[in-house]
Amino acid sequence: MTKRVLFVCLGNICRSPTAEGLARSMLSEGDDIETDSAGTGSYHAGSPPDPRAIAEAASRGIDISDLRSRQVERSDFDRFDLIVAMDRSNLANLKRIAPDDCRATVRLMLASEEVPDPYYDDGFEHVYDLLEGAMRDLLADLRS
Repeated sequence: MTKRVLFVCLGNICRSPTAEGLARSMLSEGDDIETDSAGTGSYHAGSPPDPRAIAEAASRGIDISDLRSRQVERSDFDRFDLIVAMDRSNLANLKRIAPDDCRATVRLMLASEEVPDPYYDDGFEHVYDLLEGAMRDLLADLRS
């Protein structure tokens, strides 16, 4: 059975597309896992990831330039098995808009800390490093 995972940040141009790109790059041929990303806000709907996120991913051999921002929809709570928020603010927003009969599990990407928003402080390398370690653990859990 296919497992579907949605990565979520605020605008869907920095953290969540980076997470989606990392997941895609780490998935193996036999993995029955689908990924997507979205934002709790619609600020950048239809836009590609931030050029700095694209550059950081490219420096590590991952192309995320094909991704386009979109806003989380109520239907996402039924289409996805797992919705992963990058920080507590987005987690709270997701829980606020989730339907009462939500099928998806909604949780933070990191158990002990938030994935900081690199948009204003140019922390793309740090975000990538945080996500890379967390993604290995997440995919291992999904595979088991």
